[in-house]
Amino acid sequence: MAGHSKWANIQHRKGAQDKKRGKIFTRLIREITTAARMGDPDPVNNPRLRLAIDKGLAANMPKDNIERAIKRGSGETDGGTFEEIRYEGYGPGGAAVLVDCLTDNRNRTASEVRHAFSKFGGNLGTDGSVAFLFTRTGVVNYEPGADEDAIMEVALDAGADDIVTNDDGSIDVIVAPDEFDSVVTALDEAGLESADADIIQKASTASELDQKSAESMMKMVDMMEELDDVQEVHSNAEFPEDFKPA
Repeated sequence: MAGHSKWANIQHRKGAQDKKRGKIFTRLIREITTAARMGDPDPVNNPRLRLAIDKGLAANMPKDNIERAIKRGSGETDGGTFEEIRYEGYGPGGAAVLVDCLTDNRNRTASEVRHAFSKFGGNLGTDGSVAFLFTRTGVVNYEPGADEDAIMEVALDAGADDIVTNDDGSIDVIVAPDEFDSVVTALDEAGLESADADIIQKASTASELDQKSAESMMKMVDMMEELDDVQEVHSNAEFPEDFKPA
């Protein structure tokens, strides 16, 4: 979520995730399994798997769970196969939304995602209807008050594309996906530990929402993130400066 209330919205997301850690584990295990199935089971040679493992460790997932998921994905043990599906649409206020899923039942997932869109005044669109607005991008986020000069020096030397200071004082380091690991490692080694680091779908334009639409948008995203089949929800929604997540 972009905009004036970026940091508050990030904190809201993380607070909501903490309350549903079981679902977070399920989601991460699916991603680890799929990443291992689609590429090398050695994370050194598989950036997608390496990122999924890092997310699992950051969420305090036991290493045994991670190892079992890798073995299922690589075929060492029996396990389900999940299909990657992306849904596109428009949320409250006309904001663009991408919903990335891993599912073993396409019909179930489509029905659940469509219901979430319609419940809060959104619409499920066709393939390609909003995807062109997003670019896969690495983002390393720092909370307000972080040392911008130090972050800029280390990040740019390590290969980052840009440093963006948001209206709320939080800082985003923008990185090409291929450079993501090296930039995050350089920042960590310099003692500049981030609040959040991920490869996301970054919107090229923002859709400004009023208070009512922002509230509906947040509820819609929350509902989607509760679905077992949903891995990530991306949007170009920009919230009002005085927006306070419920």
